[in-house]
Amino acid sequence: MYLLRIENLTVSYHNGEEYFPIIERLSIKMNLGEILGVVGESGSGKSMLALAIMGLLSPKMEMRADYINLDGEDLMKMSEMERAAYVASKAAIIFQEPQASLNPCFSIGAQLDETLSFHQGGSKRLRKNKAIELLDSVGIYQPEIILKMYPHQLSGGMNQRVAIAMALACKPRLLIADEPTTALDVTIQSQIIDLLLNLSHADDVGLILITHDFALLSENTDRIAVVYSGQLMEHAATENILTSPKHPYTKALLDSIPQLGDRHIKGSRLFALNGQIPAFDSLPVGCRLGPRCPKAERQCVKKPPLKIIRNYGKVRCHLVESPNDENSQQEA
Repeated sequence: MYLLRIENLTVSYHNGEEYFPIIERLSIKMNLGEILGVVGESGSGKSMLALAIMGLLSPKMEMRADYINLDGEDLMKMSEMERAAYVASKAAIIFQEPQASLNPCFSIGAQLDETLSFHQGGSKRLRKNKAIELLDSVGIYQPEIILKMYPHQLSGGMNQRVAIAMALACKPRLLIADEPTTALDVTIQSQIIDLLLNLSHADDVGLILITHDFALLSENTDRIAVVYSGQLMEHAATENILTSPKHPYTKALLDSIPQLGDRHIKGSRLFALNGQIPAFDSLPVGCRLGPRCPKAERQCVKKPPLKIIRNYGKVRCHLVESPNDENSQQEA
C-alpha cells in the first residue's frame, strides 16, 4: 500500500470570472519511508502541490482530483473539517521561511507546547519534557534555554530546526519540506538536509523534498518528479533520471549543473533554456514547454500524453517512444 497516491490533481485559481489551472491532472505516488524529490523552476507549481496535499489552499483556489490517498484514506471523500483533522494527524510541512511557521509574539516553548497539546495532550510537565526531547533531536544545544527565547533571538538555521521540531510533534507519517534551506547559508543547508534525511530513515517517515536544486536531489532521493507549468513532465527513479533522462526539460535542468550535465565545457557559459515559464492565464497551445524547447517539432502544438515507459517511469513528451511501442503505454 502506498503512503501517498494522487491521481489527476487539478488546482485552479478563480478570479471571479474564469478558472486558470495552476496544477493540471498531476499524479504521483510514494511508499512509506521513501524520499521523493519534486523539482522545477520557480513558478512551476511545486509549492502549490504541497499546499494542496496539506489542505492549505486559499479560498480562491479550487482543488479537484480522482483521489488523494494518504496512509490508506481518500481525502477527497472527507468533509473539509474531517480532511483537516486527518491531514494534521498524518502529515506536516516545513516551509522555506521558518517565519511562516513561528509566531514572533510567543516564545519557542509556548509554541511547541501549543503544538504538543493539540497533537499529544498530557500534562504541562510532560509536554515540556517532550519539547526538550524534540529540540534535542533536531540538534539544538541547551534546549531548556532555547524554550525561553523568541524567534528573533535565534539565527535562521536555529529557527528552521525549531520549525522541524514543531513538524515532528505530530508524529507525521509524511513530511513535506518545501525548499527548507533556500534562506540559509551553505554550511547550515547541509546540516538541515542531513537532519531531515536522518529523521526520515530513523522513523520510516515518507519525505517529499521540494526544491529547484537538482544536485541536492541527486544524492538524497529515491525518486524524482519533474514539474513544469503545473504539469508532471517526468517521474522516475533518481538513478534513471540522472543517467538517461527522457524529457527535454529534465535534460535542460541537468545540463544547467556543471557536475551533472553533459553540455558544459570548462570555461564556457552554463547551459540555460531561453525564455521563462508561461503565466497561467496565457498558456501556450500544445506542449507547455514548446516555445522554449530546443527540440520542439510540429507535432508539439498538440498536447502530449503522459506515457508510462516500462522499466523507466512516466514521461510527458511526443519525442519519447511511441505509445504503440511494446515497451510503453499511454496513461489515461
